[in-house]
Amino acid sequence: MEPRRMKTTELMRRFLPYFSKYKKTLILDLCCASLTTICEMVLPLILRHITNIGMKDVALVTGKMIGSMGLLYLALRIIDAVANYYMSSVGHIMGAKIETDMRADAFNHLQKLSDSYYNNVKVGQIMSRITNDLFDVTEFAHHCPEEFFIAFIKAVVSFIILIQINIPLTLILFFIIPVMAVSCSYFNLRMRAAFKKQRNHIGELNAQIEDSLLGGRVVRAFGNEQMEIKKFGEGNHKFLEIKTETYHYMAGFNMTTRLFDGLMYLVVIVLGSYLMMKGSIEPGDLFAYTLYVTTLLTTIRRIIEFTEQFQRGMTGIERFVEIMDSKIDIFDEPDAKNLENVKGEISFENVSFEYPDDHNAVLRDVSLKIRQGEKIALVGPSGGGKTTLCNLIPRFYDTTSGRILIDGQDNKKVTLQSLRANIGIVQQDVYLFSGTVYENIVYGRPGASREEVIEAAKMAGAHEFISELKNGYDTYVGERGVKLSGGQKQRISIARVFLKNPAILILDEATSALDNESEVVVSKSLERLAVGRTTLTIAHRLTTIRNADRILVLSDGKINEQGNHEQLMAMKGQYYQLYMSVNALDKEVG
Repeated sequence: MEPRRMKTTELMRRFLPYFSKYKKTLILDLCCASLTTICEMVLPLILRHITNIGMKDVALVTGKMIGSMGLLYLALRIIDAVANYYMSSVGHIMGAKIETDMRADAFNHLQKLSDSYYNNVKVGQIMSRITNDLFDVTEFAHHCPEEFFIAFIKAVVSFIILIQINIPLTLILFFIIPVMAVSCSYFNLRMRAAFKKQRNHIGELNAQIEDSLLGGRVVRAFGNEQMEIKKFGEGNHKFLEIKTETYHYMAGFNMTTRLFDGLMYLVVIVLGSYLMMKGSIEPGDLFAYTLYVTTLLTTIRRIIEFTEQFQRGMTGIERFVEIMDSKIDIFDEPDAKNLENVKGEISFENVSFEYPDDHNAVLRDVSLKIRQGEKIALVGPSGGGKTTLCNLIPRFYDTTSGRILIDGQDNKKVTLQSLRANIGIVQQDVYLFSGTVYENIVYGRPGASREEVIEAAKMAGAHEFISELKNGYDTYVGERGVKLSGGQKQRISIARVFLKNPAILILDEATSALDNESEVVVSKSLERLAVGRTTLTIAHRLTTIRNADRILVLSDGKINEQGNHEQLMAMKGQYYQLYMSVNALDKEVG
């Protein structure tokens, strides 16, 4: 579903609180803006004064008067230079700080979103929103109040001065300005929509580039480089079409404003000359009038030029707000308590679960009690609910109905941090961060000593191969651990869990992607890791879980059978059929 279109007033209401930390800086910036504006608007008055005196009697234009006018203007230019320096430096820094605050808020919010959100949003889109989109906010945050404040001062001061020079001419000119604003609004609204389309599409391009580069080995393995180039070319051309549309609206916008510029100058030239001919306006006044109109039109042009930046900024704010408005599904209850002294007893009470986006029922009224330190194995066909059942324990998702208890405490009534601190997970798809071996292991318990990290690696059977790496524990593993083998990555992930030392352990097909030799080594590491912990193992190789205390057979969201290996084989039910078919397949492959 497309997010609703937000009004500018609503977006500004959401954005303005970010100025509160920097209100002193903003006030001083606007004071400097008013000084630069006053300095600029005094020049026509000086020229008007000298011209009118000179037209009456050039002898009245004395050296003293010229000197005093020159010193006045020099002082104003010095004030203008200092004020402009503040605006250009501190003002821009304020904008950068606001951008930084917004990016931090967006990142913090993203950390609180559940897997349901990431299942439906591309990482490239998220990256675009918290980087490219917020770049424009820096300029917007600085220039938006500044430009509109300057425009307001110039419009008011110009009107006061011009109305004193000639009322009819001024009223005609100021009548043209709102007509111009209304005429430009057509293009203005379409520019905003076009900029948002640009942002959305650049997010899609980012996602496509990320997908292609991270899957580069698969692309090359299938020889599909040309297909990827074609896909990217289509997306890139689509982006060009959107930008072309945007530039057409910008051109229409600029054309309209230039036509009205010309109309205002035409009024001044024709009507002003006529009034001077009739003696209703003095030559010096008409000269000053023209300078003020030029100042006014320059201001209008700046606002027009700023409109593009304004719309980019509003688009960035809108896409930021869309992230901040994403619902946090998994959160701490107000009365949530810390889960302490965990022993590892887990109870499922009439648990059902369906994914919120497609309402596909995955678990149906599951009740299960797992004793402290018990070794549970989960088997069954793909889509039977094995991984989902395990994901509900650390609250990666919340149950649709029923509840899960850890040592008798509802997992929704304890803090997420304390709940997840007591659960260790080893997955099939190991994720290593871009960094060193040491940094990836210590991630299990930030602040652990180097000796503790090495001890965890020894327990995981990883110390030997780590020591043989070029830089040992300080070896860079590459993005997602690309420089290591599957078995090496898995042992590092196990070391990470050893360091964490949780009471509950979830093994999600941890050895399924490994070769036979690596599987043996990793399996021994997992056996050591499981000692003294409540362990849930999801396995597709049934021979690896024969020694489990209890085996659960899940299919269609229900536990159809449970017992140890001998009991289930004697029942000759679903587990028996699975075991015999896997054995037959292994013999055939062998």
